[in-house]
Amino acid sequence: MSPLHNFPVFDSHFHIIDHRFPLVDNQGYRPEPFSVADYLRRTNAYRLVGGAVVSGSFQAFDQQYLISALNELGPAFVGVTQLPETVSDEELINLNKAGVRAVRFNLKRGGSEKVANLEHFARRVYETVGWHTELYVDSTNLSELHHTLIGLPAVCIDHLGLSEAGLPSLLSLVERGVFVKATGFGRVDFAVKSVMQKIVTINPGALVFGTDLPSTRAPRSYSDDDYFTVIEVFGEEMAQKVFYENAINLYRPDNLSVR
Repeated sequence: MSPLHNFPVFDSHFHIIDHRFPLVDNQGYRPEPFSVADYLRRTNAYRLVGGAVVSGSFQAFDQQYLISALNELGPAFVGVTQLPETVSDEELINLNKAGVRAVRFNLKRGGSEKVANLEHFARRVYETVGWHTELYVDSTNLSELHHTLIGLPAVCIDHLGLSEAGLPSLLSLVERGVFVKATGFGRVDFAVKSVMQKIVTINPGALVFGTDLPSTRAPRSYSDDDYFTVIEVFGEEMAQKVFYENAINLYRPDNLSVR
């Protein structure tokens, strides 16, 4: 199958759900399986060069599924994991060798370390293995985290911050170097096009694209139209930064394999 477009795509946000490994019901929800093979079939029409497997609330602190997925996907892919603050330096180093490149705080759904430990733990993982910090958080809660987040070495916010009411807080963080994921278009309550434009106007290097597959609990699942929306908003030159270049700067994968 020919690519949807000639742009290389680093998918900065997707989940692998493998029922061979532990799953935790979260708010009464347990997702359907979505294997590496399922993901690769769904993205077959893309010029996929790598991506980031993101641990969900329903996977809590399990690392088995993530290491298995990264082994199957190969070195062009990285992991975004959830860990307790009590994790040892040795485990951080081992996870880094396995391809993990970020720690996630899921403030929206839970299943991760508490926000009270965010600053100390985020600094520790950065100093130990160089990982950045990712937050699944409603942007209406960002104002109270502003001073903490701008003091961290590297931060990324999921799903455009979700809420229109918190956009001023999100954009204020973009001004201070925080990355934002152009993901979960079916999760937000605002016009995606104008918000993406505002982010890129402030910082052309801040926005990274992801499919959010398989779009667990999203009111609307990912569509190929979301990919074309990025091209429509930015044109080819800027779209390439959003699809690929910005994410490579954030995730630093060990290898890239264009297909």
